[in-house]
Amino acid sequence: MATRCVPEIRIHACNNAPVRSEGDFVLYWMIAVRRASWNFSLDRAVEWAQRLSKPLVILEALRADYPWASARIERFVAAGMWDNARSLDQKSVVYYPYIEMFPGEGKGLLEAFASRAVVVVTDEFPCFFLPRMVAAAAGKIPALMEQVDGNGLLPMCAADHAFPTAYAFRRFLQKRLPEHLLAPPRGNSFEEVHLPALNGLPREITTRWPKVTPQRFATLLEEKTVEDDASESAGGSDAGQKRLRQFVSSKLVEYESSRNEPELDASSGLSPYLHFGHISPHQIFAEVAKQQQWSPEHLALRATGSRTGWWGMSTTAEAFLDQVVTWRELGFNMCHQRSDYDQYKSLPDWARKTLKIHQDDRRAYNYSLPELERAATHDPLWNAAQTQLVAEGSMQNYLRMLWGKKIIEWTSSPRKALAVMIELNNRYALDGRDPNSYSGIFWCLGRYDRPWGPERPIFGKVRYMSSENTARKMHVSRYVCKYQPGLQIEPKPRRARKARP
Repeated sequence: MATRCVPEIRIHACNNAPVRSEGDFVLYWMIAVRRASWNFSLDRAVEWAQRLSKPLVILEALRADYPWASARIERFVAAGMWDNARSLDQKSVVYYPYIEMFPGEGKGLLEAFASRAVVVVTDEFPCFFLPRMVAAAAGKIPALMEQVDGNGLLPMCAADHAFPTAYAFRRFLQKRLPEHLLAPPRGNSFEEVHLPALNGLPREITTRWPKVTPQRFATLLEEKTVEDDASESAGGSDAGQKRLRQFVSSKLVEYESSRNEPELDASSGLSPYLHFGHISPHQIFAEVAKQQQWSPEHLALRATGSRTGWWGMSTTAEAFLDQVVTWRELGFNMCHQRSDYDQYKSLPDWARKTLKIHQDDRRAYNYSLPELERAATHDPLWNAAQTQLVAEGSMQNYLRMLWGKKIIEWTSSPRKALAVMIELNNRYALDGRDPNSYSGIFWCLGRYDRPWGPERPIFGKVRYMSSENTARKMHVSRYVCKYQPGLQIEPKPRRARKARP
């Protein structure tokens, strides 16, 4: 029998209920890590099933009435469910995908499954409504319920406080990460595993809450809306892994020099797949390490907090890892440590102080939420970025920062600006409602940053950005034309590239 050893630091009991030996199966309630491989939660569920000689059931469900629900998100999640259904079809497991057709239709489904479970395993996610949902469920489930942290390379509880800057977190991460790098999740949780078969599920469950059929999957994945017609919105583990392979093989080499250019965007495009758990940060790291022919012996001997030089990889690979590891997991650190991560009061003292001093400064423009949502401002570059967000569910990375800074400048107060950014981002971005998204939004207001001079109207000492400077520094003319047809912006002269040797 294969041994399963999920690190204890990643496992947390949600209730004080016992393991119910009289139960029929181990239940894995898949809510955030929506994939069938590289999944600590699935590894833990398999471990329990082996230990207790019980069948394993995986329940993956999607509510219809969660905040900012949309057809775009439903299609993205449904694509992941379809991938899971195919991937798990020949495994010794019962996979049960369920999507509500109307709000409240799935009420009681989890309790019905859990009433027959020996033990319940679920995913830990520190953001959005998921922590409240897990806590509420744990109080109703009669069996032991565990949640498993598979959010990053570093377990969230390895840190005991929220870090104020990326430098401080990076220095901590460099000290603590090496001991965790050698304990990734299994690429195949079922390798050399033989679990007992389940002789069907109770009819009272399958009749009242029928699982998604192949025909329903086909309908969901073919449906499109005006705001959901881009190929970039195709979800699922298969699409995420394909994008990862393409990025590592062809884009990684240009990442450092081109990722901020709107017209030469070398970003990975993996953020939505990470958000919905369709791809693992451990798999991303493994692919980069393989491409770089890296091993743990390449790590620097001491932590410096520097963005480069610690991993022992190429400069461009280290720039990518700084984003996907340092900055991404810094956001998870904040959400794990502070329940007010999405509230104005969580900003640094210096930022709140300087913004308060300037909150009544005159605004040259004061746009309403509907005007901003429609990209109906005087600024063609900002309008292009907002149009991309609405049309594709994503936005070019550098322009996300400019997008937020201009909303601060064009709304009546910093608090109003925060509410607008959260609303637009969470409604339209596929990777919205995520710790990393909240990091980006709050960075615009001073989180993880420092005071800047000269002090300016509206912003005070919070870092300022302008569309004019962006257009001078970046190539944006074709980007604007793509998302704002008929409008022109003066192109930035292109620097001649040195000939390659």
